[in-house]
Amino acid sequence: MKRLKKEFQALDGRELALTCSRIAENGKADDIAVLDVRGKASFSDYFVIMSGRSTRHVQALAESIENELRSKRIKTSQAEGLQEGTWVLLDFGDVVVHVFYHEQRSFYDLEGLWHDAPRLDLTPVANG
Repeated sequence: MKRLKKEFQALDGRELALTCSRIAENGKADDIAVLDVRGKASFSDYFVIMSGRSTRHVQALAESIENELRSKRIKTSQAEGLQEGTWVLLDFGDVVVHVFYHEQRSFYDLEGLWHDAPRLDLTPVANG
């Protein structure tokens, strides 16, 4: 995350996860959850999980998150599944975003797999 715009230089993983959830909410994502996996996963601190209503909606959500963060000079190191649109994974290092088509989300059940990870309260995101 080098050469970030000045206002985003101090953005920590939690704030980045909340930013991703706000972008997802603006894109009409369903059932947004942010899991705090610090100390539970060695590869990330937060998971942002959401659902789209169609494969095209999943693709649009992932693209809007990627594009908005790119405008802040935050780039994904890895983006997987964009072509298929059933499960798109965006890896921002401290934050991994999972955008699921609703059937895939229930099948993989990441929230169940990481059931002991605390969820962030997204109420301020919804009202802000």
